Amino acid sequence: MRRSQRMRRLVALVGAAAVLVGVSACAAEADLKVELPAQVEAALPGDTQAQLQSAMDRAMAASGSSGAIVGVWVPWSGSWVSGLGASTPGGDAVTADMIFKAGSATRAMTCDVLYALVQEGTVDLDDAVTDWVRGVPNSADITLGDLCDSTAGLGSYTDQLNGRLLANPARTWEPRELLAYGMAQDIDGEPGSAFRDSSTGYLLLGLALENASGMPAAELYSDYVARPLGLDQTRLTPTSTSTLHGLISGDVDGAVACAAPTDVTGLSPSAGFTASGVETDIDDLGRYIQALAVGARSYDDPARFENPLPVTADGPAWYTADGGTYQAGTLIGQYGSVPGYLTAAFADRNTGMTVVVVLNNSRVTPEFVRVLAWELAAIASKAPAAAGQTAPDAGLPWTAEDMAAQVAAAAVCPLP
Repeated sequence: MRRSQRMRRLVALVGAAAVLVGVSACAAEADLKVELPAQVEAALPGDTQAQLQSAMDRAMAASGSSGAIVGVWVPWSGSWVSGLGASTPGGDAVTADMIFKAGSATRAMTCDVLYALVQEGTVDLDDAVTDWVRGVPNSADITLGDLCDSTAGLGSYTDQLNGRLLANPARTWEPRELLAYGMAQDIDGEPGSAFRDSSTGYLLLGLALENASGMPAAELYSDYVARPLGLDQTRLTPTSTSTLHGLISGDVDGAVACAAPTDVTGLSPSAGFTASGVETDIDDLGRYIQALAVGARSYDDPARFENPLPVTADGPAWYTADGGTYQAGTLIGQYGSVPGYLTAAFADRNTGMTVVVVLNNSRVTPEFVRVLAWELAAIASKAPAAAGQTAPDAGLPWTAEDMAAQVAAAAVCPLP
């Protein structure tokens, strides 16, 4: 039995109930009063903040980032939300309210829309993608659930396009044009059997959801993702509205030009569409990833994360992927890069502890920001309880020191 078929049986009960009450896209507004974990309304203790600041200082230097935004919310202890550095080398200071490209967090949002439409009875996880998108070669056995789980065996289109994106960053891309680059690659393995990171799959899922609902992707995100959580700064748009500048360091004389990066802020989010095209701010992304992790919305269903697969064959058993997210111990989230930005967002499904970070130079590998987020999470998990609160006993299967060493090992620019 396919993984999506097993999940379908669990989701069907929720979906049937929703159909009975006639849920519609506009009814997503009823979720505005979602219940998230109670948060201590205070700053994190000074020692915890100092450790987080030190980790960010090293990561910014190692990646060549002139600026960063970080948000850490520890329900039993406090929070730390800060803009760091300058938006460009020697430029204006970064503020915590700046807009940036959310990158791969978009993928989790695309799956949110899928699960919301499943609840309404519009689609099914086991629907073949060819039921909703015509003219897609070699994809008859791929289901919508496979696309969400990134188990369709599709490659990514982004590696094929990086040069063109940077040569003409303001160009608006049509989703089917992007899809053609991804579908030109061979399908690897039997759909539904193994995880393969794929921007193509999430773009294809977005097209399927548009066709099934009769609504544009931007409207689907608004109705099912942003509006239910009150995310005022989160949107899918073809034109960049980012106020945190995005940079890429090139090479000069065989070395990384850490002090002279190229500004690519104007890159059109249409190049990412439903794989990486959302723009947001730190508060919105923190609220979003926490709600996803704790299952705060009406269409959130535990079945989405109940059949995870290893991210890599030789990776730790606690690092898996499912439902458009990565799972790391008790954390659920996403990470990745788009030209100019490295973004990671993770939250603890048990406690609601949340870490979101964006760096404004994408020269290092995407794994760099994942490791950084896990370092911040390890520090935050040890934050002492505020008066009248109790810190949880459970921890994470790594230490801050483990992750700090990996950040240093991945450095492309001199460490302080």
